Amino acid sequence: MSDVTAIEQFVKQYKALKTEIAKVIIGQDEVVNQILISIFSGGHSLLIGVPGLAKTLMVNTIAQALGLNFKRIQFTPDLMPSDILGSEILDENRHFKFIKGPIFSNIILADEINRTPPKTQAALLEAMQERAVTVAGHHYKLDLPYFVLATQNPIEQEGTYPLPEAQLDRFMFAINLDYPTFQEEVAVVKATTNDSKVQVNALFNAQQIVDFQQLIRRIPVADNVIEYAVSMVGKTRPNSDAAPEIVKNYIDWGAGPRASQNLILAAKTHAAIHGKFSPDFENVQAVAPSILRHRIIKNYKAEAEGITENQVITSLF
Repeated sequence: MSDVTAIEQFVKQYKALKTEIAKVIIGQDEVVNQILISIFSGGHSLLIGVPGLAKTLMVNTIAQALGLNFKRIQFTPDLMPSDILGSEILDENRHFKFIKGPIFSNIILADEINRTPPKTQAALLEAMQERAVTVAGHHYKLDLPYFVLATQNPIEQEGTYPLPEAQLDRFMFAINLDYPTFQEEVAVVKATTNDSKVQVNALFNAQQIVDFQQLIRRIPVADNVIEYAVSMVGKTRPNSDAAPEIVKNYIDWGAGPRASQNLILAAKTHAAIHGKFSPDFENVQAVAPSILRHRIIKNYKAEAEGITENQVITSLF
């Protein structure tokens, strides 16, 4: 099958996938799009939203529709790295045996990731970057595709451990969840207060998703689009000559090279789901806010004057 035919097939399956997810998830169309873009780009996502916005249900539904294994880890202050990775035990024959932890799955929901200390947060770093874990000197490869979706509650900050910048940078997207509209909330209440059960069908399998991830990487990108993405990321750095005034005045640190890589990968997927065979500037701009918002660090002046990350990112266009 040629790559052109494969992209046309991908567009059809993607539309069917969105329809399947919409059986359970009402509204939140852009959020679902961004999660799926990060999956097909081979990245991870951080979901930021108040409790009760169906974050867990959304991830579970997406996992079912993609035909993937799904595990949920509830992050708490007393969670240990071995609770995530697994540990070695002595079996009845006095041999050490490795019992795999919940990290050995295709999709991991790291629920309220900022509630656990840095030592346990760091247990995810190797898995997210290398798709492998090391326990007691043994190296274990994780099944592909592998995708971490972490959630954070933006309003309750007492007793939390903010994610370090190195870990935030591992997430391709930081996705903000908003409250549903009035009509969407009415539809949610109707759908969830009766005894009807919705069956979500698996439309993909693990190998198909890996094949589509490889297809995305083969999509060609014009040099001027790559230069546009790299220059946009460069403008987030306050010491750059190209940085706009809002960045120089309100930003302490800008985004690193991983942001440029993610911009191009996500723009490729964004182009593919819209039936295009190569991304352009519009595709880069469409994915830029969610890729850059957690990679730019505001200063005290920005906090005092209420300058948002989105205002800074818009100025880069």
